Amino acid sequence: MKTTPTMPRTLVLALMSAALLGGCASFSKDGGFDAVQSATQSRIQKDVVWSRDEATRVQTQARVDKMLEQPLTDEAAVQIALLNNPGLQAAFNTLGIAEADLVSAQRLPNPGFSIGRLTRGDEVEWERSLHLNLARLLTMPMRTEIEKRLFEQTRRGLVLNVLRLAADTRKAWIIAVTAIQSAQYQQQAMEAAEAGADLASRMAKVGNWSKLRQAREHSFYADAALAVARAEGAKVQARERLVRLMGLNSADKLKLPDRLPDLPQSLPALSNVEQQAMDTRLDLQMTRLQTEALAKNLGLTRSTRLINVLELGVINNGSNTEPQQRGYEITFELPLFDWGQSRVVAAESRYRQALERAREVAVNARSEVRESYAMQQGQYAIAKHLRDEIVPLKKRISEENVLRYNGMLIGVFELLADARSQIVSVNAAIEAQRDYWLAESDFQMALVGTPGMMTAPSASSASAEAAGGH
Repeated sequence: MKTTPTMPRTLVLALMSAALLGGCASFSKDGGFDAVQSATQSRIQKDVVWSRDEATRVQTQARVDKMLEQPLTDEAAVQIALLNNPGLQAAFNTLGIAEADLVSAQRLPNPGFSIGRLTRGDEVEWERSLHLNLARLLTMPMRTEIEKRLFEQTRRGLVLNVLRLAADTRKAWIIAVTAIQSAQYQQQAMEAAEAGADLASRMAKVGNWSKLRQAREHSFYADAALAVARAEGAKVQARERLVRLMGLNSADKLKLPDRLPDLPQSLPALSNVEQQAMDTRLDLQMTRLQTEALAKNLGLTRSTRLINVLELGVINNGSNTEPQQRGYEITFELPLFDWGQSRVVAAESRYRQALERAREVAVNARSEVRESYAMQQGQYAIAKHLRDEIVPLKKRISEENVLRYNGMLIGVFELLADARSQIVSVNAAIEAQRDYWLAESDFQMALVGTPGMMTAPSASSASAEAAGGH
């Protein structure tokens, strides 16, 4: 743009500074994804990849296929989900959208150019003008600061989504393996019930049993068969949920273990878990960033509420009969009907709303971490009691009954009934072990946060509204 002596020096300096600032705005090589990778690695020691090109997708698929060749552990299931889940890959693109808004806020608004041709007799006059949105130019530093905060909020939200997917996948793996164990024990119970029903049928034929006792044994068998059918259905359902979270096309390559990991020998006593959650929960950090961004937005809205359109124009007029005219003009709207109160009230309401939501998130965070910690401790105590007391006691009773049966002190039906009782106890121990590992996963997630609670405005809408909607 060519300046003239009639243009104020301060406007020239402002335009030159803005041009320099806008020229420096560019997209980063990683799109802000490196921070997501490092946060994931530091919290759960897992890799996360944003597959933005075909070469990366092929490389990721090869890595997934290699892990599926081995029996699937919970750690491997989580890693596959973080590499291969399509929903997570779609969420990563919100980072690109947020970065685009940030870069846009750092760049100069496009100038407007107009040209006109006027005639009066033989005289032909040309009017040329170049316009620049001064309101957006002057608020660029504040708008950029808002966009930076919203970009960081988006990045932390993605880390939270990554951690949630990891927790959901781990829980799905626990449930799927438990379903395999339960189906196996239900099958054993049905075999015992089938043996009892067959024996009862033969004894009834020779007249040694009543129809009532025969019907009872057949009823046990029918209930056991129904339990097996339900266990098989639960196994398929749990397996397919795990497949979906891992982003696999089918369950053909899935090799799950037959049992859950053993319980830990003891649980460490954690002190001050509430404060630990306050220091580490990502949803609290996101709420803080959102509130700070809205506070900045409120200040920007108040400072620009009377300026809706403010443009600087450079004019160049010339005709075939008169000397060429040069100059500049500043265009703005007169606040006769809209004094900007509506935008200020809306910004203040959003800020108060963010404060109340921040308080809600803090209250919920303290409650969630207390609840999950108590559930982890309680489920561990139940599972440990079943493992160390109930199951060994049932086993000793079964061994004593075998000795009594060998001594012809009890009959085969008493022995079968005892076997069924032992299987029920073992199945209860399996379910308690499952509940502990699920509670452990919930507790770890409660320390980092819960996604889905944030309803922050988009970066573009926040700064655009602050700058007057233009």
